[in-house]
Amino acid sequence: MPDTKRTASGVLSGVAGLVGLSAVAGVLITATVTPAIAVSGAAASSAITLFDNMPNYLEIDELMEPTSLMVLDPNTGDYAEMAKFYDQNRSPVAFDQVATVMYDAILSSEDPRYYEHGGVDLIGTSRALLSNLEGGGNTQGGSSISQQYVKNILIQRCEWDAQTDEERQECFLAATNSSGSEGIERKLQEMRYAISLEQRYSKNDILLGYLNIANFGGVNYGIDAAARYYFGVPASALNVSQAATLAGIVQNPNTYRIDRTGGSTTDRDGNPVNSEADGYALTKQRQTYVLGRMLEDGKITQEQHDAAVAEPITPAITQSQQGCAASIAPYFCQYVVSVIKNDPAFGETADERQTALRRGGLKVYTSLDWNLQNTAADVMAAQAPATVSGMNFGAATVNLETSTGRILSITQNTQFSEASDAGAGFSSLVYAGDLEFGGARGFQAGSTFKIFTLVDWLEQGRSVNEVLDGRMRVFKNFTNSCTGNIVNNNTPINNFGKAGGSVSTPMAFTASSLNTGYLAMAAELDMCDIANTATKMGVKTGSGSPITMANPANVIGVDSISPMAMAGAYATVANNGIYCQPQAIDRVTDAAGTELPDKKPARACSQVISPEVAATAAYALKGVMTGGTGSGANPYDGTQLIGKTGTHEDLQTWMIESSTRVVTAAWVGTTEGAGDVWGYGLQNVRYTLAETVQRAADALYPAGPFPDPAPNLTKRVLKDLPNVIGMPIAQAQTTLEQAGFSVTVGDPVDSDASTDVVAAQTPGAGQVAGGTTVTINPSNGQGGTIPNVSGTVQQAQAQLAQAGFANVALGACTSDGSLNGNDTRVTSTSPAAGTAVNKSSQIQLNYSRQAC
Repeated sequence: MPDTKRTASGVLSGVAGLVGLSAVAGVLITATVTPAIAVSGAAASSAITLFDNMPNYLEIDELMEPTSLMVLDPNTGDYAEMAKFYDQNRSPVAFDQVATVMYDAILSSEDPRYYEHGGVDLIGTSRALLSNLEGGGNTQGGSSISQQYVKNILIQRCEWDAQTDEERQECFLAATNSSGSEGIERKLQEMRYAISLEQRYSKNDILLGYLNIANFGGVNYGIDAAARYYFGVPASALNVSQAATLAGIVQNPNTYRIDRTGGSTTDRDGNPVNSEADGYALTKQRQTYVLGRMLEDGKITQEQHDAAVAEPITPAITQSQQGCAASIAPYFCQYVVSVIKNDPAFGETADERQTALRRGGLKVYTSLDWNLQNTAADVMAAQAPATVSGMNFGAATVNLETSTGRILSITQNTQFSEASDAGAGFSSLVYAGDLEFGGARGFQAGSTFKIFTLVDWLEQGRSVNEVLDGRMRVFKNFTNSCTGNIVNNNTPINNFGKAGGSVSTPMAFTASSLNTGYLAMAAELDMCDIANTATKMGVKTGSGSPITMANPANVIGVDSISPMAMAGAYATVANNGIYCQPQAIDRVTDAAGTELPDKKPARACSQVISPEVAATAAYALKGVMTGGTGSGANPYDGTQLIGKTGTHEDLQTWMIESSTRVVTAAWVGTTEGAGDVWGYGLQNVRYTLAETVQRAADALYPAGPFPDPAPNLTKRVLKDLPNVIGMPIAQAQTTLEQAGFSVTVGDPVDSDASTDVVAAQTPGAGQVAGGTTVTINPSNGQGGTIPNVSGTVQQAQAQLAQAGFANVALGACTSDGSLNGNDTRVTSTSPAAGTAVNKSSQIQLNYSRQAC
């Protein structure tokens, strides 16, 4: 605050200071501004020494500029601004992008001798210093444009460097103080810098620099941003009245600003002034002064002057939107913001990254596909309500380009808002992302997580056509070499709809999403390997923890994973086993358009599973989309797709599908707490979302077929079929099923064994294809084995009768000359000896005699 009660000694001290200043000012002006005039004497020498000891080099820092997120506009082929973020709303312009009348207005009112002096206007400065030394409630600036530019550079440096509000305020006061001896010293330093600037830069450069850095009220900095904000026109289109208004505002921005309809300040009685009601009286008074100076300098005519004075100030406030709320893709935008705030590429500390976002003047060119985003947003708005009574309902979709990891779209059912009290149906969390990038913690992935068991199965050299017992039961023992083996004595893990399961293959388990089938697979693997497979395919929990697979239920997706991460895993299979980290930023430039490679977050692609494993996994996952659980999301547009459905109890539903070029992940469920997606009839929303978005992706990114699977990973596996003849039926069934075979019990067959014993099996024991169905036939208890008979017909009949076969007849006769007369000899039986037949069956005796 200026000292309004100056003592006599204070005045004398001030006068002494003025004398000293006058000497210094006179000499410096003479010696540095007009060096052709010689100076001499002790006073001159001392003054020059004093002035020369002050720093004379002022670095012009980069302007604080908004950071803009850019998206390729398919309608124009050029990049358009999707969103911007700033502490200072500024749009720097070149010299020829400012209307001439604006230069005239600012020079006439602030520095009419600008093009005549060398950085310091001695007349104006001396007048201001005399006024300030006299005290009173008002101080005068008297600074040249060059001096004002210096002051603004120093003020902005305060903004750049200050770590706290207190530091910022202290720095600001030091850069602007114009009273007392400290004010004189600051003024001298300002003059020293101004003269130095004029020796290094042209007049036009300094004038433009000042107009680009100056504050025009609130967060509006620079002439172009001010023109657009207050009048809705660029700086190049300003007219006389507008230019004079802005030249007036810059003299005292927060007093003369014209965007406060209720008044920008108050009078001594606390009444609002400079309001819409009083015609912005203070600003009008200042504008009239500027117009008078312009008329006096011959910059405008009397007619122009009178018309502008008569015209009321009529602002056309055009807010410069910042943040993601107004973006065409608010949740994609928010994801990019979270990358900038968290990725070390934008700064080592959180403060540095925040500065890059709000002051860095970066152009961040994103990977968003405008057309795909619009399609996804439209179907999301049509199918997924923002709120559902009784549950915290949420839905999200995300698309990735499989070969690069570029994020093509992100949509969400809620409206974007960062207000903490926005209410239901609003959120700033990006459901597609995780805690680090998006603020969400993921959702239970359900059966979409089975992809990692499938991939590990194949990496162990196992075939998708190998047969396993996938029937409902308690799976007790699981190997986990990382966390310790698992012994599960809990109740069985159910299948969807509590289906009983089956003995079948991973191909069938995948298509039908059979939980017990996948548990059977996991029981033959190392759970640690499954966890490592998930990790190398880019998956961790939504909160950032690694996958551990410490529980059998982990196999079927009880971990909360982000849709982004799951999409990346399926993209790995679609991309021949190459995992590409999801990336939303293609490139980054500074405000001048110079590319900044170090600002682009590092996102690598690497081969994490073999092409053979990827191709075979895709082969199995294609079955999901053609007749399997995901067929309802298949657009059937001629594009080969892989995919997987997922559910977690009544809470979460998923549909992930992919061509060889683009993957779509759709999640619909509860964001937290209880919910019943089925109870609200929302269980099929995932299919509609995924099908519609994938159809659009297939049209925008035409894709080819998936590679053929590896023969060694699709072969039918031969297994040893045990011999169960003679076993009790129940024992035989268990023996065969434990060996991996399906069993059918056929009709009883003739046998002399008891009726609960297997009398026959088809096929017989030996090497057969895995999964073969074995038919076992129980004994009917009415059979016998035909004995090997010999001797005469009569003797053979007696032997058969003794074995229980009474129905005996003569069969074929063969002549044998060695026999005498009517002698006979039995040669065989029909059926043959050793055959099991019903004891009532007819047995024919084939015999020979001398003549038949």
